[in-house]
Amino acid sequence: MKIWGRINSSNVRKVLWCAEELGLAYQQIDAGGAFGLVDTPEFRALNPNGRIPCLQDGDFVLWESNTIVRYLVRKYGSGDILPDSLEQWASADRWMDWTTFSFGDPFKDLFWNMVRTAPEDRDHAALEAGLKHCAEQFAVADAVLAKQPYLSGEALGIGDIPLGSLAYAWFAMEIERPDQPHLATWYQRLCDREAYRKGVMSPLT
Repeated sequence: MKIWGRINSSNVRKVLWCAEELGLAYQQIDAGGAFGLVDTPEFRALNPNGRIPCLQDGDFVLWESNTIVRYLVRKYGSGDILPDSLEQWASADRWMDWTTFSFGDPFKDLFWNMVRTAPEDRDHAALEAGLKHCAEQFAVADAVLAKQPYLSGEALGIGDIPLGSLAYAWFAMEIERPDQPHLATWYQRLCDREAYRKGVMSPLT
């Protein structure tokens, strides 16, 4: 198994974390950003979009991070991480889509300005708007996590992986975060997992 993508990409972190949770043996290959490679004919033959992550599992090739996570859990998962009913799948699955569509642009505005832009070059209006929107969305998760330990339910599942991958940067950035105690407790649960530390907690830059 090969996972193409740089480790400081939140989308790549999803896949690495999932692979670690499942105890899979894989080779991570740096691609994208400063590593380039994604515009080569060889990579475009794997993913015509030229984006990361990209998974090679034997002869099978797959792209789109959420889809890769679902595939890995369906193929290799067992126990608590593998939902045993359609309702449990759907309940966890919605958090994956929610994270993608609720956090995509606002989190990018926040992250790129705080982490990958020099202070003198930051777009402060975009930064503040991103911070406000992300805080509002994290409040939705905080309310759910007041009632259950994980977004997926009583145990970690696919629903936690996309938001958990963003939460690392949210708590690592030097920003003023609102007090969201249930979110913070959930994040600490993630940090206590070796798979999360290995798959997600790499340098932000």
